[in-house]
Amino acid sequence: MALSVPKAPGVSQMLKDGARMYSGLEEAVYRNISACKEFAQTMRSAYGPNGMNKMIINHIEKQFVTSDAGTIIRELDVEHPAAKLIVMASQMQDAEVGDGTNFVVVLAGALLESAEELLRLGITTAEISDGYEKALEKALEILPTLVSHKIEDFRNVEKVKEVLRTSIMSKQYGQEDFLNELVSKACVSILPDEGTFNVDNIRICKILGSGLTKSEVVRGMVFKRFVEGDVTFAEKAKIVIFSCPVDIIQTETKGTVLIKSADELLSFSSGEESLLESQIKAIADTGVKVIVAGGKVGDMALHFLNKYGLMAVRLNSKFDLRRLSRSVNATVLPRITTPSQEELGYCDKVCIEELGDTTIVAFRNEGKDSRIATVVIRGATDNFMDDIERALDDAVNNFKCLTRDGRYLPGAGATEIELATQLSAYADTLPGLDQYAVRKFANALEVFPKALAENSGTNGTDIVNQLYLAHNSEAGKTIGYDIEAEKASTIDTSKAKLFDLYQAKFWGLKYAVGAATTILKVDQIIMAKRAGGPKPRQAAGSDDES
Repeated sequence: MALSVPKAPGVSQMLKDGARMYSGLEEAVYRNISACKEFAQTMRSAYGPNGMNKMIINHIEKQFVTSDAGTIIRELDVEHPAAKLIVMASQMQDAEVGDGTNFVVVLAGALLESAEELLRLGITTAEISDGYEKALEKALEILPTLVSHKIEDFRNVEKVKEVLRTSIMSKQYGQEDFLNELVSKACVSILPDEGTFNVDNIRICKILGSGLTKSEVVRGMVFKRFVEGDVTFAEKAKIVIFSCPVDIIQTETKGTVLIKSADELLSFSSGEESLLESQIKAIADTGVKVIVAGGKVGDMALHFLNKYGLMAVRLNSKFDLRRLSRSVNATVLPRITTPSQEELGYCDKVCIEELGDTTIVAFRNEGKDSRIATVVIRGATDNFMDDIERALDDAVNNFKCLTRDGRYLPGAGATEIELATQLSAYADTLPGLDQYAVRKFANALEVFPKALAENSGTNGTDIVNQLYLAHNSEAGKTIGYDIEAEKASTIDTSKAKLFDLYQAKFWGLKYAVGAATTILKVDQIIMAKRAGGPKPRQAAGSDDES
C-alpha cells in the first residue's frame, strides 16, 4: 500500500495540490501595485489629444489601432486579478458616463504608485485607504465650486458644439470641428420633447471610400443593402414591417394531398398563387408602398410585389427591424396579414443611393418627428472609420450626460491642478497620519497635465510648476495646459472653450479611488488550481464585434 506524503502545515494543507498563495506586503500588496502601475503606464501614453495609438490583436486575431481606452481594455484579456479590478472600474465608468475610461485607469495607477511610497515609509494600508477616502470626500465637495458654466438649452446647436468639441478632440485631434458639426446636428435633431435622450437612436453607418469630409447626417436610417424587387424609389411612403419571410405560408403540420387528374394539379398550384396574390393585393390596397421583411422574399412573392408596384427591403437583423420600426413609427408584425392603419409606418422618402461602390437603402424622414438619425462615415480604411466611430460614440454619450446634468468644468488639466492645490491646503489641517495620504492624493492628480504635456513632447514638470503658479491666485482657476503651443505654456480654458463634463470627473474620481482602496486592502492572494481540460472551442467564423 502506497504511503501518502503529509503536506506542510498551514493553508497549503487545506487546499488542493497546485493551489498558490501569496501573503504579506512583499508578496501580495507590492505585487498587485506593480501590476497595476504597469497597466496604468500603458494607458497613460494614450491619454489626451496627442496620445499614442496602440495596436491590439485580440484573441481571434482581429486587429485594432486606437488610442481609445475603452476599446483597448475590452480587447486586452487582462489576467491579473488586481489589474482586473481597475478594468472593472473603467468599465463601470463606460457604462455610467460613456467617456473618461482612461481617466479612471490613469488616476487609479497614480494613487497606487503614491501608496507604494507611503508603504515603504511604514504607513499602514488602512491609514492610506482612510486618507484616500477623506481626500475623495473633500474633492467631491470642492468639485461643484469649480463649475465654469451650465448648459440649460440642449437644443441650441452652437452651445452644444462648444462643449462636445473637447471629447472629440481627445480622440480625433484636427478633425474635431467637422465631426462636432455632424454629432451636434444629429443629437439635437432627434432630441425628444419629453423623456430622455437614447444613445441607441444615433446610428452609425461606415462606408468605405472617399474621405472623412464626405460624411453626412441622414435623418432616418441607412442600411448597406440592395432592394429585393424592381422598385427602387418611394416617396411619402406608408411602410409595413414583417419579422417573418414574405413567401408562400408553410403549413405547421405535414399533410398528404391526393391528386387524381392534371386539372386538379393545375388548380392546386394556382390556389397557392392566388392566396399569396390576394394577401399582397390586400396589403397594397391599404396604401402601403414599402414592405420590409425580416426573412427572405420568395420568388413568387417578388413577382406579385413587382406587379403591384411595392418596394421590398430585407433586413436580417431583428435589432435593425426594431430600430426601423421606431424610426418610422410602425409596428413589427409576426406574420403576413393585412395591416391596420395604426400598424403602418410613414417615411418621407425611401430610395437607393450609391456611395462609392456600396449600394445603400436610405429611409429619410425630414419632418420634426424623426426619432433616429444616422451618421454616414466615409473613409479610406476600416481601421480609420472604426476610430472615427469611437470618437462619435464618446461625443453622443457626452450629449446624453449633458441632457441629464449640463454642468461643465475647465478642461486641459485645470480642474485637476485646482483640486490638487485645495487638497494640499486641506492636508495641512489634518492632525493624523492620513494627512500624508491626502497630500499624495493631491500629487497623484498632477499626472493628468503631466501626461498631456509628455504626450505632446514638452516637459511635464515645467507645465505642472507653471499651472501651480497660475492657480495660486483666484483669477487663475481656469488656467490649463496649452496643447498647441510650441513651448511649455498655459492657456485660459474658458476663452479657448476647453470644457470637461462634470459627470465624467465626478464618477471618474469615485471609481478610481474605489478601485485603488480595494486593491490596497488586499493582504492575501489565494489562487485555486485551474480546472483541467481543453478550452471551449470558438465557433468557426465567430467574431465578438459582429
